[in-house]
Amino acid sequence: MFSSTLSIVAVVFMGLLAVGGLVVAVFFPQISTKAKTNKRIGAISSGGSKVRGNQSKADNTNNNQRRKQVQDTLKQLEQRQKDQKKRVPLSTRIEQAGLSMSVKAFWIISLIAGLVVGAIVLVTGSQPWMAGAAAFATGLGLPRWVLSALCARRQTKFLEEFANAIDIVVRGIKSGLPVNDCLKIVANEIPEPVGPEFSEIVDAQKLGVPMDQCLERMYERMPLAEVNFLNIVITIQQKTGGNLAEALNNLSGVLRDRKKMKAKVQAMSQEAKASAAIIGSLPIGVMGILYMTNPEYITLLWTTSTGHGLLTGSGVWMLIGVLVMRKMINFNI
Repeated sequence: MFSSTLSIVAVVFMGLLAVGGLVVAVFFPQISTKAKTNKRIGAISSGGSKVRGNQSKADNTNNNQRRKQVQDTLKQLEQRQKDQKKRVPLSTRIEQAGLSMSVKAFWIISLIAGLVVGAIVLVTGSQPWMAGAAAFATGLGLPRWVLSALCARRQTKFLEEFANAIDIVVRGIKSGLPVNDCLKIVANEIPEPVGPEFSEIVDAQKLGVPMDQCLERMYERMPLAEVNFLNIVITIQQKTGGNLAEALNNLSGVLRDRKKMKAKVQAMSQEAKASAAIIGSLPIGVMGILYMTNPEYITLLWTTSTGHGLLTGSGVWMLIGVLVMRKMINFNI
């Protein structure tokens, strides 16, 4: 009696511990990053409000007006981006992945994938509820996972040539070409996906769409911080004036530095990622070895109701562990 009660208490404690760890792993990085961002913005704002004593009153007034105008522009851009990030439609996600299918076609593919996996699970001798759960998880999760992977691959490919595209625009502006002609050169010379994205801007400009709206639409299709930097630089330059070539040249340097930093972080985190991959694959590998050496021992997991429960619980625990490890080794800069 005492041992059974102790076992129940231990299971409940481990379950609460797992849920707490999952909540911390998912939400703590966002909270800490937001706090650091607000602290840095406050420090920059307080530092930027100091004016040197040797400046004249007219210069102070102009600088304050320019600073206020820049701050208002940044607030407007930030508010628009918050509104866009609230809920990304599926059609936008498909466009971000570079696919030309419709939302209806995506749901049809998801339904077919779910039915196929559910039928395979049912044919192998599993219970109907397991087949239904597998079909639901596959139809709702697998296509979206593939879509996210395609978006990530396209964004990585975009960053490979984005800095070169900015350099072309800088050289064109310094040689006396208008900005639209520089964008046309980028659209024709830079390969996919950078070229088609700039081509969308050129086509929208021909229809009379303002540049800031074109860049916002580009940010929707390619939600990257680097694209947001370009949007901020051009929008502020249009409203406050200044040397656009110099601003874009500085932006190009920032983009290349970010690329180097990402490569450095990726190289330094490879050991942790390899360890996580080994730890995550150990249970599956041990199960495969046991199946080859002693099939009667391991087949009880999918031929008995107790085995089904153990498999379900193990799958949930493995999923929690994988999510926690992913948060620990995933570095965003």
